[in-house]
Amino acid sequence: MFYTYALSSLERNYIYVGITSDIERRVKEHNSGKNKTTRPYRPFELIFEKEFQTRTEARAEEKKLKSGFGKEFLKNLITK
Repeated sequence: MFYTYALSSLERNYIYVGITSDIERRVKEHNSGKNKTTRPYRPFELIFEKEFQTRTEARAEEKKLKSGFGKEFLKNLITK
């Protein structure tokens, strides 16, 4: 299984979108500072996750969420 996920920074206006095969491990890595890209934006909360059978499907969803429409969708999840 593969997951497309989105994290929202609790301190700053920042949303990170990615894919993984282990969602719990990946969120812990982001919050512990192991990812150089997201380190300055810690801590994070998981705001979106979706499961897929293949990496290709997860990657397609990741691309959608990184688009303008996708970012708006994710911002609306935070404000609800």
